[in-house]
Amino acid sequence: MNLKKTIPLAAAIAMALSTGSAFAAEGQAKSPSFWWPDQLNLSPLRQHATESDPMNDSFNYAEAFNSLDLKTVKQDIKKVLTNSQDWWPADYGNYGPFFIRMAWHSAGVYRIYDGRGGASGGQQRFEPLNSWPDNVNLDKARRLLWPIKQKYGNKISWADLMVLTGNVALETMGFKTIGFAGGREDDWEPEMVNWGEEKEWLSDAKRYHGDRELDNPLAAVQMGLIYVNPEGPGGNPDPLAAAQDIRTTFGRMAMNDEETVALIAGGHTFGKAHGAHPPEECVGAEPATAGVEEQGLGWKNKCGTGNGADTVTSGLEGAWTITPTAWSINYLQNLLNMEWVKTKSPAGATQWIPKNADEVKFVPDAHIPDKRHAPIMFTTDIALKKDPKYLEISERFLANPEEFDLAFAKAWFKLTHRDMGPRARYLGPEVPEEKMIWQDPLPEVDYQLVSEEESEQLEAKILDSGLTVPQLVRTAWASAASFRDTDMRGGANGARLRLAPQKDWPANSPNELAEVLSVLEQIQADFNASSSKSQISLADTIVLGGIAAVEKAAKDAGYEVEIPFKPGRVDATAEQTDAESFAVLEPKADGFRNFFSMDSKLSPTEMLVERADYLNLSVPEMTVLVGGMRALDANTDGVSHGVFTDKPGTLSNDFFVNLLDMSTKWAKSDQEQGLYQGLDRDSGNLKWTATPVDLAFGSNAELRAVAEVYAANGNEEQFVNDFVDAWVKVMTLDRFDLAAR
Repeated sequence: MNLKKTIPLAAAIAMALSTGSAFAAEGQAKSPSFWWPDQLNLSPLRQHATESDPMNDSFNYAEAFNSLDLKTVKQDIKKVLTNSQDWWPADYGNYGPFFIRMAWHSAGVYRIYDGRGGASGGQQRFEPLNSWPDNVNLDKARRLLWPIKQKYGNKISWADLMVLTGNVALETMGFKTIGFAGGREDDWEPEMVNWGEEKEWLSDAKRYHGDRELDNPLAAVQMGLIYVNPEGPGGNPDPLAAAQDIRTTFGRMAMNDEETVALIAGGHTFGKAHGAHPPEECVGAEPATAGVEEQGLGWKNKCGTGNGADTVTSGLEGAWTITPTAWSINYLQNLLNMEWVKTKSPAGATQWIPKNADEVKFVPDAHIPDKRHAPIMFTTDIALKKDPKYLEISERFLANPEEFDLAFAKAWFKLTHRDMGPRARYLGPEVPEEKMIWQDPLPEVDYQLVSEEESEQLEAKILDSGLTVPQLVRTAWASAASFRDTDMRGGANGARLRLAPQKDWPANSPNELAEVLSVLEQIQADFNASSSKSQISLADTIVLGGIAAVEKAAKDAGYEVEIPFKPGRVDATAEQTDAESFAVLEPKADGFRNFFSMDSKLSPTEMLVERADYLNLSVPEMTVLVGGMRALDANTDGVSHGVFTDKPGTLSNDFFVNLLDMSTKWAKSDQEQGLYQGLDRDSGNLKWTATPVDLAFGSNAELRAVAEVYAANGNEEQFVNDFVDAWVKVMTLDRFDLAAR
């Protein structure tokens, strides 16, 4: 060793960090995605693996949460609210408004078009949300709560704790919430979410098309914002333009105009904005790039004391009401009864103050006793006064404070629980009795469920009805595979497949679907009429039809399988179904059925991975389901692409065998764009047609590796068993009633 070239370890680390990489070694290995960025990314199907989870297999969060004394937890949180810490002093001596913002921003990233975001998982702890510009200083809120989390440990997740703390904050400041539900399990790694393609914070360069039409599935108007820019679109202080952005982004997180006004007015009743100094002069790096000595904290402020009266967050400065730590109607009083003019905050941000600001200095200072200020508004607040629809709602709320109270209570509950799915997943003693339409309510089972023997009799009747294996498989898949585990919506339970809008989705082959449902409904009606005790729902009948079809297809391939069937699904009514909200679940592509619409935002293979991700499938599960669905001839409208078998409707591994057969040469179709032809290498005759989804299982190295397992001699039975296991998984994804509680 040449001692003259050695340096202390600490110095080496510092040098590495200064270059932007840990030990920036020469020849550092590059990932395949670096060299081939367009390669199909299968990593979404490997998220949240057990290897990342520190909890053991026997841990049951529902049981742990239900063992809590929730009242005691809330009392402990209440004590934290007014126990101001020197390292991060509480505004007005109360962390309540700060914790409301934490809970709001945890839940508020939810968006309807892909169901991603939301409070579940506690994703605010991870990048990028942990370091988003709109989440400045929320890292401190979670540190303030750490003693509570440490005390109760595994019994309450960070995801539940953040929402519960928001509720406690509201309640201790005089607001009556309508309840709280636990049940959000923590994630242990960042969720893979498309937050936008911009490479700079607060940019909006790549999220709009046409006349400022926001791309799906995005909801925030700028990269790194939860919703909208409080100064106006792109910083332009135009209240009417801001109103347009508000309506778009709040609508994309499932809120209508009334809920939007209630949330903004209710939220801005509390707390203040922080812009004591220009951020560019004072605020340091976000948590993701701060030094290790900061221990995960970011945005270190070098101006003044760095906190308290010198805090810099949004760059806007001031409070909206005379009671920043108490519930009141004062926000709406100030907004509607005062004349507002533009001004600049100490940080240089555009905000609004009363025209007679010097005469209305009644807002208390957050840290200096006896000091008073005029109230402030954001451009997005003024939007509620300038937009005619928002103004009408605001005036109605001001004239009817009790109506405002209820509207905010319901909107807050929806905001913080929207991504949890049906009430069957709700835990705890504070779950509201009321069933909201956005919870996709279901009727209760008030009859005796069918027995195993009766289920077998029904299967036989279904197979004798004239319905084919492909028809039954397509129908069962259309029903169950509408599920998405991002927000736990969709699925077979409720039989909403027979209702608008699902019955008319092109992916579901509407004409055939109507015929199949008519036959299944008659079988259901005949059984229920003849049975003295047991009854069966159409939802269960649809799933049972799929089971009968798969069992027959396996038998035709030479394998006896018994697929478990657990009755208990119910049939939702049209009144229990918000058709507009279900419309966003429509599949624009479903590679399992070889369906692809030009409205799809991604390529056919990327859309397959997204659909598999919604269904919580692994790479092998996705692979075996595609191969099995092709063999079962289950494509939308019965198209033959990818049906690489001369025995369609039989559960064979022919898809994989024939796809990997080197006697077939593949070429792009000269007749239809986007399709491929499989030609016999010797004769040149056409053997098969395929889509990019089909060929991906031979062209992508990772998918081919799995496909080779199912194509190999001796693995035919494994293929059948693996398909059945994956099929059962999809059919029961929404059976939250079966989960251990």
